[in-house]
Amino acid sequence: MLILMPTQSLSFRCMELLQAYSHNPSLRLRNRLVELNAGLVRKVSHQVSRKCAEPYEDLEQIGYLGLIRAIERFDPHQGSAFSSFAIPYIRGEMLHYLRDKGSMMRIPRRWQELYARGKKLRRDLIDNLGRLPKDIEISKALGVSVQEWSECQLALQNRLPISLDAVVNNSADCSVTFGDTIADPHYQQLRKLEEDRLQLQKAMNQLEEKTKAAIECVFLWDLPRKEAAKQIGISPMTVTRHLHKGIEQLGAILEPQAA
Repeated sequence: MLILMPTQSLSFRCMELLQAYSHNPSLRLRNRLVELNAGLVRKVSHQVSRKCAEPYEDLEQIGYLGLIRAIERFDPHQGSAFSSFAIPYIRGEMLHYLRDKGSMMRIPRRWQELYARGKKLRRDLIDNLGRLPKDIEISKALGVSVQEWSECQLALQNRLPISLDAVVNNSADCSVTFGDTIADPHYQQLRKLEEDRLQLQKAMNQLEEKTKAAIECVFLWDLPRKEAAKQIGISPMTVTRHLHKGIEQLGAILEPQAA
């Protein structure tokens, strides 16, 4: 007989309700899912409230809007965890709200120094590892937790003038960029772009490691193919082959979803 721990049972029940909601959406099911996942909203509210002057209670109420959007957009058949999918929506909704009000983020000096060290360390790790480092590798080298490093990046990226494509939250399932959090008249268009990015990230994760690295180096990091080859450890000609192969595979993966 299978015995589930309380957290496992809750997660199992949540996934059951998400599957039911995807087949037959109803206000009753959605409200129940909001109740089950209220802890995600409270967690993000505490994290964001520590870095701004906005009351925790206001952030919590805004966070529930993000949770509802996540419930409405989540596909239980994709095989990803709902919590990883929902947190960027919750956090993004709060950041939209803060930017609308013009709230200023309080950046601790320690985080400013940590961010500067992390940027330098990222460049060093690229040279030493011959690839783009993961957040867990950077945080370990800095001697801090992955969560603190992620929060540090989020805080500094919200303050500094950066590219709209800069990632403020990244996970295996999805990512949210700075542009996604800007209050904009074309809000729905931004949301659609976010969903497209999610689909692209999932498709990228299905590629062979070197093919994925080639696409990231050339198209995301704008490296010359010769430099990309050096980082990956292959020849420039092989980089070109991986690019052609990757683009063809991405087209095959994304075509049914686009249809």
